[in-house]
Amino acid sequence: MLKRTVVMLMVIISLSLQGCVSGATGFKSFVDSLDGYQFLYPNGWLQVQVSDGPDVVFHDIIEQTENVSVVINPVTTGKSLKDLGDPSQVGYKLSKSAIAPPGSGREAELVNAEAREIGDKTYYLLEYAVKVGDKARHNLASVAVSRGKLYTLNASTTEDRWERMKDMIEKTVRSFSVY
Repeated sequence: MLKRTVVMLMVIISLSLQGCVSGATGFKSFVDSLDGYQFLYPNGWLQVQVSDGPDVVFHDIIEQTENVSVVINPVTTGKSLKDLGDPSQVGYKLSKSAIAPPGSGREAELVNAEAREIGDKTYYLLEYAVKVGDKARHNLASVAVSRGKLYTLNASTTEDRWERMKDMIEKTVRSFSVY
């Protein structure tokens, strides 16, 4: 009788734990229902409070220069992402205004730019090679327009860690959605 009870208890525990597992193993979900966006970020990354900057920032506990952030800017009423330009044009403008603005000491080269449609939203996926002094970084960004706002999710790591982190960062950037 005791064996049967233990077996039943084990089955119940394993079934209940299975419901706790996310479909995206190794990731947590961040949802900002007030501003209308969401994305996945790697386990082991922590949210950091910043003032006068991005809406939200997460960074790795150990490699603190690995990060993901969301910046929200107003857009002229009625403008769509396509109205702002094609992926290369928007990527170039973003590199000059946010990734490596004048006086920042950074240089950014747009490596790749593509568009994708998800439902009724257009997203531009942008890839940058960034130099900060003598250090090289790799940035991926997802850009979208919704409710009169331009949303930019940017994820970044050092070039040395790019190959190791590439899949995680791509998954984070591709998970970004606005509503």
